[in-house]
Amino acid sequence: MQVVDISTGFVEREAEPGLLSSAVGCAPPSSNELAELRRRENLPALLQDRRLRDADVLFLVLHGQQGEGGQLQALLELGGLPFVGSDSLGSTLAMDKDTAKRLMRYAGVATPDWEVWPSTPQAIARLGAPLVVKPSRVGSTIGLSLVATPTDRVSLLAAAGVAAAFDPIVLLEAYLPGRELTVGVLGDAALGVGEIVTATGLFDSESKYTPGGATEIFPADLPSELTESLREMAVRVHRALKLRDFSRVDFRLDAAGRPYCLEANTLPGMTPTSLLPQSASCVGIDFPELCDRIVGLALAR
Repeated sequence: MQVVDISTGFVEREAEPGLLSSAVGCAPPSSNELAELRRRENLPALLQDRRLRDADVLFLVLHGQQGEGGQLQALLELGGLPFVGSDSLGSTLAMDKDTAKRLMRYAGVATPDWEVWPSTPQAIARLGAPLVVKPSRVGSTIGLSLVATPTDRVSLLAAAGVAAAFDPIVLLEAYLPGRELTVGVLGDAALGVGEIVTATGLFDSESKYTPGGATEIFPADLPSELTESLREMAVRVHRALKLRDFSRVDFRLDAAGRPYCLEANTLPGMTPTSLLPQSASCVGIDFPELCDRIVGLALAR
């Protein structure tokens, strides 16, 4: 069996037309840098690459709207190329946080209250303070701001402007002050629950990609009832968004310790120390076996 990692193959040779992304740094990329990357992309060229056409399955490990938001998946589907992970529909639903949150609520999973910008002062006030302002269809918390005083129109407009530079759809979301938790899903079963602790209390792009920026605890020290509730909710979100093979579902607790789902990641980080592999290790699945199982699920289709 031949497995091709298309992100590595197309990043290393930047002169080729299939460039998909650049190296990840500690700071999030600017909107101009992302625009330049999109200008240099030539996704249809992927379908002409012999390595991809000869592969048994493509193991996708990309981030961003093009890589995990359904566009690449739709292209591969049109080209008849098999790949791991969610299809174009599930990827699109999960990437669009406004749509995803609506589906979560339909499935009976709590998610923080939100509004789509622009909104009325009354609706914004209902969300409370502080307020999370973020692009709806961008990953890695790029373009996210925390507004301490939403009634300060200048600060709110500035935060909305930052988010809008990355996506025209901007979400205003109630901030929950409790613990940050994450649950992996493999196939149709939940893995272990982990906790993410940051110095700022916000798992933003800088804390994600700066060494030592976050402490990851697996398994999380939680009551067994809460652990099982989180695992059950993760599977419900996975199903509601029509995801497949694997995902990572993120939660946050409110001041009373009640869990709320923030989002689902269809292509979570896949290094041995990433959150999904750590979640798998909680149930006795090491990194090679996790990758093997993911490939097996794709091949079974």
